[in-house]
Amino acid sequence: MVFSSPLFLFLFLPLFLGIYYLLPKKGIVRTLWILMGSWVFYGLWRVDFLGLLILVTLGNWLAGLALSTEWPQLQHRRKTVVTIAVVLNLLVLGYFKYANFGIDTLNALFDGPDLSLGMRIILPVGISFYIFQAMSYTIDVYRGDAPAARSFVKLAAYIALFPQLIAGPIVRYKDLSNQLDEPHVSAGRVVRGFRRFILGLGKKILLADTLAPLVEGAFELAAPSLADSWIGVVAYSLQLYFDFAAYSDMAIGLGLMLGFRFRENFRFPYHSLSVTEFWQRWHMSLSTWLRDYLYIPLGGNRVSGRRTHINLLLVMGLGGLWHGAAWNFVLWGLWHGVILLTERRSPELYRPGATEGWRTMVLRVRLLLIVGLGWVFFRAPDLEGALRVVAGLFGGFHAEGYGLSSAFAWQVQPFALATLGIGLVVAGGEHRKFRGGPLVWVLLGVSIMKLLADSYSPFLYFQF
Repeated sequence: MVFSSPLFLFLFLPLFLGIYYLLPKKGIVRTLWILMGSWVFYGLWRVDFLGLLILVTLGNWLAGLALSTEWPQLQHRRKTVVTIAVVLNLLVLGYFKYANFGIDTLNALFDGPDLSLGMRIILPVGISFYIFQAMSYTIDVYRGDAPAARSFVKLAAYIALFPQLIAGPIVRYKDLSNQLDEPHVSAGRVVRGFRRFILGLGKKILLADTLAPLVEGAFELAAPSLADSWIGVVAYSLQLYFDFAAYSDMAIGLGLMLGFRFRENFRFPYHSLSVTEFWQRWHMSLSTWLRDYLYIPLGGNRVSGRRTHINLLLVMGLGGLWHGAAWNFVLWGLWHGVILLTERRSPELYRPGATEGWRTMVLRVRLLLIVGLGWVFFRAPDLEGALRVVAGLFGGFHAEGYGLSSAFAWQVQPFALATLGIGLVVAGGEHRKFRGGPLVWVLLGVSIMKLLADSYSPFLYFQF
């Protein structure tokens, strides 16, 4: 079930909220209802993977209890407990997300029988997000940054919380613990949440989904021309942003309707003047997670310059691998890591407010080119496909020259180009003063009409 589906909009959400608002404001009842609703929300996809989610929750709940116990035998083994918990979490993530990748890599290296034996492991939807949340809880309890959850229901509701279960934002237990005890539901929050949800729905249905055919057409070409490649890259840069930012908008809006406040996950990233600033604005919950639980424990920038560079490249490479089990994702992460290293040498050149006029324009164009080139590796199905698009970006090797190829021209219609133009304006932040009013209902009506006319369209980050 996805937020942008009739089943969610017209059945699940009204039923869930209707009962939720009737339940007592304090106590475990509302938390239990959140847990039951979230498990149903997830289980409608696959019940067996709901069992995996419950097992992960149970394991981290027991680890949290062991870390907070007063038993002397366990107090002296806290590091062992947290190490075992983290390793088990990573093993679960590694098996389901990277086993196929590892087998495919070995098959490519050694000319022998297919090691997979024709079997493929299915990736549970949202596993990257809920594993990271579960690990952050256990690590925070170990560090003393968060209280251990005495109630299994409370921790399970936190990990399975359906507004952000599938694709984030990644929420810390320490930020949600008190809110779960007493959600602050008010008319004002419900209205703001509804408005934010509709804004996200519009981004997803009207922009991201409308740009999708343009992106697919460009990236499926065997030999894209210069025009094909640039249109495809610009369209994908906008599609990915609107698709993922839309999910975050809808998750934050649903959270407000439930009485919770989630941290922002996007802050107009294409306004950045540097890749460093870009990662302070794009998928901020993942950026801070990697910083707090990987980069800083590795030593961060408190170690030698060479070690700092290795730490940064390692974190960005692993961040790329977290997004997808393929070498092009690793290259995407390392590409950003290398650019971050170059920017560290002269940070004063890229600070917001430090440049004016044409220099600001040059830096912003530089940022968009760097990020856009990286998105090629993020979107392409494999390394070979990415290199075809990169060659096209530089006008390489197409029989039809630099213009639109005949196989792609029919998709570049006035409506698609208009959507591309609107997307550029919206991505530029022109909707930041959106306050709702009648426009909310217009946006809702148009989005629903297009939703009912289109086919099923999951969010792009479901695959991660």
